[in-house]
Amino acid sequence: MPTDTSSFVIKIVDHEDNQFTHQKTILECLEQHKINVHYHCREGFCGACRTKLLNGQIDYVTDPLAYIDDDEFLPCCSVPLSNIEIKVEY
Repeated sequence: MPTDTSSFVIKIVDHEDNQFTHQKTILECLEQHKINVHYHCREGFCGACRTKLLNGQIDYVTDPLAYIDDDEFLPCCSVPLSNIEIKVEY
């Protein structure tokens, strides 16, 4: 998990890049930058926020209980470990 001084770029396909700094999760960062992500929880249970991870590394702050493919992750319960590139379904 990143330390408080960690800062990463979240590159979003068909959208502007965003800086991840001190947010609790990637979902919170996306919301802060007014990027609409479909979700129902913030604990990794439902899987509605399932997002494609195209490049980079993430880590889960809570283990996800929803089914996700190998190229997907749940932004509601994850943080970046590096700069990442993602594809958000609108």
